[in-house]
Amino acid sequence: MILQRSLPALLALAAFPAAAQEAVTFGTNWVAQAEHGGYYQAMVDGTYAACGLDVTIVPGGPQVNNRAQLLAGKIDFYMGGPMGVMSAVQEGIPMVAVAADFQKDPQILMTHPGRVSSFAEIAGLPQYIIGDEGFVTYFRWLEAEFGFDPAKRVPYTFNPAPFLANPDSTQQGYVTSEPFAIEQEAGVKPDVWLLADQGYPAYSTMIVTMRQTIDERPEVVRCFVEGSAKGWANFLYGDNAAALARIKQDNPDMTDAQLAYSIQALKDYGIVDSGDAETLGIGAMTEEKMKAFYDAMVAAGVLPADLDYTKGFDTQFTNKGVSLEVKKALTGQ
Repeated sequence: MILQRSLPALLALAAFPAAAQEAVTFGTNWVAQAEHGGYYQAMVDGTYAACGLDVTIVPGGPQVNNRAQLLAGKIDFYMGGPMGVMSAVQEGIPMVAVAADFQKDPQILMTHPGRVSSFAEIAGLPQYIIGDEGFVTYFRWLEAEFGFDPAKRVPYTFNPAPFLANPDSTQQGYVTSEPFAIEQEAGVKPDVWLLADQGYPAYSTMIVTMRQTIDERPEVVRCFVEGSAKGWANFLYGDNAAALARIKQDNPDMTDAQLAYSIQALKDYGIVDSGDAETLGIGAMTEEKMKAFYDAMVAAGVLPADLDYTKGFDTQFTNKGVSLEVKKALTGQ
């Protein structure tokens, strides 16, 4: 039986000689949500299939360690971050980032409305509610750059009650999530401070794979990277109804209101489509920005000054501008 394909799909197949419908698994960093929308979009609308991939998304969660699954060879790609790949280099693990689908890390600090008038003033608050992972990464940057006092930190347990009870506190969160939860639970609209807009030079939602996959299956890596970029453009600017339905199928607790809020926040704050992505396409990743992050972590005492951090990323599959045509077709821009 001969499958009929559209001209774009045939062109995609010609460009990426991956084996027809090669099975690929992608592990996310949390349960299904709008922050994973581009991958769901490319999966449900046929973008991955057009270049020969049969993609399965494996959601993360509190009891799921998809990073370990990647290391064990159980999945092909993982949603990681720059600290993860640089730590892997430090440990001698050949884990490599091949695209950065979030140009800005969505990490924020929240404060009570009007409590501070500038980001620098947050350091003077008596309590910082920060999780263990953040305490050993971006908090060290906050300490070095803004004088945050580690003695004021208390652990974040994903419960907003301590923040709501203390108007002199600040709490971590994602710009796409925690502010919405606070508004819904308490009717309070917190002031939101995106760390990226304060100079934190980290990518987020990076596509990470093993060096062996790059060496042995480069066409698969290219298809997944470019398909994901197109998926994000379609998700943000086109018809994303099918992707949202699939997200809710994988996460029945997800609401339409939360999805709408998250998508708008992704757009308003330029999390996906800003900076280098405006000229190099979604997924853009540059040595300059990776170095800026590395230098910041060295200055904060998180990473050693002699680490060959360049082993942790590979730009050969991204920066091709493949999402720009998709966006232009949808928005005229």
